[in-house]
Amino acid sequence: MDYVLIWAGLMAFAVFAYVVLDGFDLGIALLFPFIEDQQDKANAMNSIAPFWDGNETWLVLGGGGLYATFPLAFAIIMPALYVPLVIMLLALIFRGVAFEFRWRTQSERGRKRWDLGFTLGSLLAALAQGIALGALVQGIEVADRAYAGGWWDWLTPFSLTTGIAVVIGYALLGACWLIYKTEHRLQRLCRQAAFQLTLALGFMIAVVSVWMLFKQDPYMRRWFDYPNYLYLSPVPVITVVLGIYLLKAIKSGRELAPFLTTIALFALSYFGLCISFYPQIVPPSISIWQAASPESSLKFLLVGSAILIPTILVYTGYSYWVFRGKVNSEDQYH
Repeated sequence: MDYVLIWAGLMAFAVFAYVVLDGFDLGIALLFPFIEDQQDKANAMNSIAPFWDGNETWLVLGGGGLYATFPLAFAIIMPALYVPLVIMLLALIFRGVAFEFRWRTQSERGRKRWDLGFTLGSLLAALAQGIALGALVQGIEVADRAYAGGWWDWLTPFSLTTGIAVVIGYALLGACWLIYKTEHRLQRLCRQAAFQLTLALGFMIAVVSVWMLFKQDPYMRRWFDYPNYLYLSPVPVITVVLGIYLLKAIKSGRELAPFLTTIALFALSYFGLCISFYPQIVPPSISIWQAASPESSLKFLLVGSAILIPTILVYTGYSYWVFRGKVNSEDQYH
């Protein structure tokens, strides 16, 4: 049994779970400036109030799991991406503070300030996550099993582009979540936003995907060498089909389908990224086997994760089941 491969899959799953679950509540904050009615804003925040802090559990699990199971990767990635990761964590903290204090502020002026903080914190967090992803994709310079790059290597046109793509993707997730959870005026607004964001995200996926191929030679070979392209060609085709279906689902008035389809788009894009990376965990030079902890440690940690991860999944599923259905003006979580 290859415990390294198992843990690589678990870490990939934890990251994807965080991206999807925390992505839609970050996306709602990105849409906040375009929601004018105060009751609609309250409904939007109430739609994520029972979930948003629990969604960040996957970020803790992913970061802690990386440190425990792939310590070499953690030791290289942290100094390479120190600035965007610190910005992300501070922004998430500020986002949480703004979320809670908005409900405790009586004045309209104070509420608007916390609304702005809610949006800016979420925007910085989403942008920092996308920039960190782009910096990892373009490659991290390593020498003697340590980071050998400069302080600003993470900041490039490509990483900024991926940052914008992630912001657009999160906004689309948020809009589709509100289509599912709200009604009337707010739902109509989110349908209009979701349609435009789908077109924008499709464009950004195409740009990032093509640009990425030229960042590292292994990426190009992985997708276009024979017989790889025979197996992998369905991935972009299915992505286009999902994008078209998403536009139709939004236009036709469906409620849950847009959200699930957007998750499928994220999953397919993430799958393509994992295909490009494998077997590297720190492109272009550190593989998952080089970065992994000793097998005895992986076995020990796997026992704990066999209890912890199902528990988190059951609790998360239960909370979403309890708070299922539409949010309206009578629902108050604070």
